[in-house]
Amino acid sequence: MNPAGETSGRLSRTDGQSLAWRRVPGRGPTVVWLGGFHSDMTGTKAQVLADWGAQTGHDVLRFDYFGRGQSSGDFADGTISRWREDVLAALDGLTEGPVVLVGSSMGGWLAVLAALARPERVRGLVLIAPAADFTEALIKPSLSDAARAEIAAHGAWRRPSDYADGAYEITRTLLEDGAQWCVLPGPVAVTAPVRVLQGGCDPDVPWRHALALAEALEGEDVVFSLIRDGDHRLSRPQDLARLVAAVSELAG
Repeated sequence: MNPAGETSGRLSRTDGQSLAWRRVPGRGPTVVWLGGFHSDMTGTKAQVLADWGAQTGHDVLRFDYFGRGQSSGDFADGTISRWREDVLAALDGLTEGPVVLVGSSMGGWLAVLAALARPERVRGLVLIAPAADFTEALIKPSLSDAARAEIAAHGAWRRPSDYADGAYEITRTLLEDGAQWCVLPGPVAVTAPVRVLQGGCDPDVPWRHALALAEALEGEDVVFSLIRDGDHRLSRPQDLARLVAAVSELAG
């Protein structure tokens, strides 16, 4: 269910594609939700932030990347370069003034890349299980010989998923493109305040990987919270409360 007062629309891109977006209008800084790989703007955490914006009068923007949710395009054609461009297009075309970027998993990586590209706009970042460099550091090392052979022969491999979104393609283009956007081992020239929420039982993003990103950030105001029994999605009520608290702190 959409929060009261939420508006929606489409942001046209120069290549004829368009990004679907929803916005709860309110006071700034604008909180911008950046979802994870293969997720969309209707997920639990995105919805919680939209509801929080409606209840507190804060401006909250969420949108779908190219190839996801209600946006146009084929997900298999998506790359880190393309999704980074989507984030910057949303910031430039849909927001004004300071923003707080809230990135989950891959969205955490994109949030960092956006902060590097628009440092004057970003007041803070809240990163949930940030999967920085995941194409190079997490996916490539985990590929089986069979998966590598499939990618070499056909340009893609269909990766099984434990989540409700089902299996999805990992393409050679995605892996090759992702390598150019790696930020680790750092240093990472982000000086805005950062709050990291990381599950200790996350099977997808090891907590030490997220900690390495936190340690690489150049800013002094960085808080890393390890939720020892937390999973990757961190969508339990207590996890969502931590998310809202972190966003409220940086957007307040």
